[in-house]
Amino acid sequence: MNVSIGGFSFYQLLSAGEMDIFGYLETVRHRYGLQSVDLWNGFFADRSDPFYPIAEDDILQKIKRSLDEKELTVANFAVDRAHIWDPDPGTRARLHQNALDHLRAAELFGARTVRIDTSRGPVEPSEEQFEYTVMRYREYAQRALDNGYTVGPENHTGISLDPKWMKKLAEAVDHPGYGVLLHIGRWQQDTQTQGDRLIAPWVNHVHLDAKSLVSEESIEITRMLMECGYQGHWAVEYNAPSLPYIELEWALASAKRILAKAEMAMLEQGNGGK
Repeated sequence: MNVSIGGFSFYQLLSAGEMDIFGYLETVRHRYGLQSVDLWNGFFADRSDPFYPIAEDDILQKIKRSLDEKELTVANFAVDRAHIWDPDPGTRARLHQNALDHLRAAELFGARTVRIDTSRGPVEPSEEQFEYTVMRYREYAQRALDNGYTVGPENHTGISLDPKWMKKLAEAVDHPGYGVLLHIGRWQQDTQTQGDRLIAPWVNHVHLDAKSLVSEESIEITRMLMECGYQGHWAVEYNAPSLPYIELEWALASAKRILAKAEMAMLEQGNGGK
């Protein structure tokens, strides 16, 4: 099973100064025995700056060496504060440069997928906003295709929580280097039952949170994604308020249970339900 742990799952430990990026990699590989990681730039970007500028090259090289030494695959690199749209042109330019800096880091790490959000917080939809968003994702998707990965948004915040808009965006970008990080069930309240299915054809990575890990519906959604041809990683993203190491053991076991049940359901369906 291609299972990983999202870096944000250890946000509490990071904030308390009890874990750094190297402790995270050590924990994923040797405590949980995983072969892949979901990097989050908050672990090594400068979070004192509102744009989260990328770390210095020597830090990035150390991270690369640690990944190689542990033989870890970077299933996804989730990038905050490099989103596509902001109403201020100067801010958009700064965000674009930050995205390019993080794409270079993703290429150094050998990331298979990269998440760059559509926006941060609420957005007033407009033709300018949509066309600019499409233009940037096409640019990033071509770079991703040229370097062996895919890039795109997550249903994370603001307008990206609207699955119909996300479907419209994916159809407009229409590029093989583009993909959507699907956070299962994270949609506007009135679209939760249809969101995952609408976006399924473009999914390049999956997040499971505490809510989806205890939902039997997640088994059906997982099976649906498998039937649509999804072969990527399934990442636990669960920032437990306490006992993080133990809670993540539970979360990983729950994710594996969901995947096993989804695979079993597919086999039973293939055997005519016998």
